[in-house]
Order: sequence, then structure tokens, then C-alpha cells
Amino acid sequence: MIRRSTAVGLGLGLLGSPPLLTGCGGGAEATGRRAGAPRPAPTATAPGAHAPEIQAEAAPRALTGLGPRTTAALPDRCRQAVVVTGRGRNSPRCTVVVHERTATGRQAGPAWPAHNALRGWSAHHMAGDLRSPLGVYTLSDAGGLLPDPGSGLPYHRSTGFTARGTGFQGEPLAGAFDYVVAIDHNRARGTSPLDWTRPLGPGRGGGVWLHVDHGGPTHGVVSLARPHLREILRTLDPHRHPVAVMGYADRLARRAA
Repeated sequence: MIRRSTAVGLGLGLLGSPPLLTGCGGGAEATGRRAGAPRPAPTATAPGAHAPEIQAEAAPRALTGLGPRTTAALPDRCRQAVVVTGRGRNSPRCTVVVHERTATGRQAGPAWPAHNALRGWSAHHMAGDLRSPLGVYTLSDAGGLLPDPGSGLPYHRSTGFTARGTGFQGEPLAGAFDYVVAIDHNRARGTSPLDWTRPLGPGRGGGVWLHVDHGGPTHGVVSLARPHLREILRTLDPHRHPVAVMGYADRLARRAA
């Protein structure tokens, strides 16, 4: 049975420096917005949502390693960004850094090593291409096999997160889905990461997550060490409109298309 928790995150200080992540599943990009796409109109804050101070803060712009094209794709309301920076277009290795805008300025956490897809990155991710999707995607839901560690995002616990088999290098996948954060690429927001709704169709992949690293490349997700993922879970706050910024370094730093 899937259990949903709505516990508020602990607001830990965030990570810094532009990172890159890799994934093992396929995700939906229905809520992601690529660089250069039109920016949606700002959404009013719902009654009761916390934020006079958050509304007054500037969005986390001009992040290290991000060029004008990528920066322009950040939603206006974004106050938290998990930046996943790959080593190259075809590399399965990346770095993850969490950035946060606070009332006293921008904070960046440490750079954490991570894995992305076996074949690197794609601007048009397709199911089975073994590439992670480039772009800026909202982060709305989390879950895992283990109990909620204090997630700020809604947390869906289920035995469906049991990972089996081995990775591309023969490494066991057991424990890889103990904790996950769904990346909103080709998925329905507000649902468990296990939900298989694919707004763009199954051919565009699905199940693109941040999850626990198993020591090798992924099918499309970004994976990082368990303690680092737990910290991300405890840091992300839906009231701060967190996003994942994903791609290889040269692409993220571009000034134009």
C-alpha cells in the first residue's frame, strides 16, 4: 500500500556548485520547461501557504555554471535548485549541488558525485535511449521503500520501490529505491513516483528520479549516495518551488541555443 506523508522539510542549509545526476527510470516531462521555452504566468500563492519572506526573495539566478539560456528557463517562483552537471554529453558521471535562495542571500551546498545515464544526455529523451533528459524540471513528490526520513515533499512509501537485479557493471541494485525524488519529466505531479501516467506517451520514457546510487551508470535517472539523497529529501520544500536543472556542463553553460 502506498502511504503519503506531507511532513514539512527541516530546512537544512543547501548544497552548492553546479552538479550533475543520472537516473535509472524513465520520467515525464509534462511539467518541465526547457531552456528557451515561454515562461508561464506567475501563480498566486494559495491562502495559508507560508511565504511573505519567500515571495520577497529573488529567484536563485546566475548560479555558477549556468549560462543565460539555462538561467532563463528557471521558473520565477523557484527558490531551490538541484543542479545536476554532467562531465560531458556522453558521460555517465555528474555532480549534484543544491542551491537555495534565503532571506540573507543565496546558499550553495557541497558538490556531490553522482551517476547519470549510461550514454549521457539527450535534449529529447526517449524510452530506452539510455540517456538522461536535459532541461529544468519541477520536483513535486518523493517516496521509497523505507520510512519517510523527514521529507519536505509528499512522501509515498511502498513495497513497489523494491529494486532487483544488477546494473550495467554487474553491481546489485538492491536498495537503490530506498529513497527517491521524482523528477517531473513525463509524469503527473501530485502522485506517487510509481504512478505510470505518461502525459507525453510511453515512448518519451518515465520514472526519471533522483535515487540511491548503486555504483554504476543508470538507464536515465540520477543517482547519488544515500546520505546526500536523505539531505536533499529533508531540504526540499514545496513552498519554495524546487526544480532540478539537468545537463552536461557545456550545455548548461551555453549563452544561446
